[in-house]
Amino acid sequence: MKKLINDPSNMLADSLVGVAAAHPELNVDHVNRIIYRGEKTKAGKVALISGGGSGHEPLHGGFVGLGMLDAACAGEVFTSPTPDQMQEATKVVDSGAGVLHIVKNYTGDVMNFEMAAELAEAESGIKVESVVTNDDVAVEDSTWTAGRRGVGVTVLLEKIVGAAAEEGRDLASIADLARRVNAAGRSMGMALTSCTVPAAGKPTFDLPEDMMEMGVGIHGEPGRHRVPLAGAASIAQQLVEPILADLDFTGGATIVMLNGMGGSPLIELYLMYGEVKKILDKARVTVARNLVGNYITSLDMAGCSVTLLKADEEFLKLWDAPVNTAGLRWGV
Repeated sequence: MKKLINDPSNMLADSLVGVAAAHPELNVDHVNRIIYRGEKTKAGKVALISGGGSGHEPLHGGFVGLGMLDAACAGEVFTSPTPDQMQEATKVVDSGAGVLHIVKNYTGDVMNFEMAAELAEAESGIKVESVVTNDDVAVEDSTWTAGRRGVGVTVLLEKIVGAAAEEGRDLASIADLARRVNAAGRSMGMALTSCTVPAAGKPTFDLPEDMMEMGVGIHGEPGRHRVPLAGAASIAQQLVEPILADLDFTGGATIVMLNGMGGSPLIELYLMYGEVKKILDKARVTVARNLVGNYITSLDMAGCSVTLLKADEEFLKLWDAPVNTAGLRWGV
């Protein structure tokens, strides 16, 4: 294992020191391992919190800021944050209008966020709504999940719902918007290599040089099947076809994200986006907006994922609204 680390057991703590040094506009709580916006939540604004295991950067800490999250809780690598972390973040960001928890569908995340919401309401009287993302079409149940995994749509949801919160919408309408975004999106990923968790010091799974994993999870969970290594055009087909078979994306606008898993260079990701766009054009899917890059990663895994989101005029307006975070920035 070759990684830019000191002690594997201190990787998260050391990384948060770097986040604080690189982004003085943020507040980093090193004790509770929470990243906050630099300013307090303005009165009347619904606050947005997300979080999860580390190793998926820039998700979630990279999306704290204007137009997206108010706070992100960082668990250890591929490990859910604790209820105490999320309860603390909920208390800090609430300005009286309530808090939305955005939760990826992993058993630990769902359970711990649920406990945090109950504690925040019982002890502090904070109104909390929770929305669970479950956009992965690869498998119905997998390691750490009951039902579909929450993956790329989480990024798009945090952007769209974050813009709505900046407009001053109330908690109920923001939670409804978040559920509509989740229902309108689908994702699928693949891996060329495993990832290596620093504490383990070896690859999470064995993947022969001439094989690839289709439908892999962001923690290295098994996918639909292991198949022989193929060219980019074939890989794009194997990613996009299951998405289009699961939801009809014709007849309206679509937001597309071609996401890197952390170990594939941008030249390959753009090449893959070109292949995906050809397939979508042939299927008469209208691409209105796109993102290409690393947004929800799996440490050093080589590979990519595709996310499609059916977007109406409201979604597009909120997508185009200003955002200023470490991981996404436009319109400011």
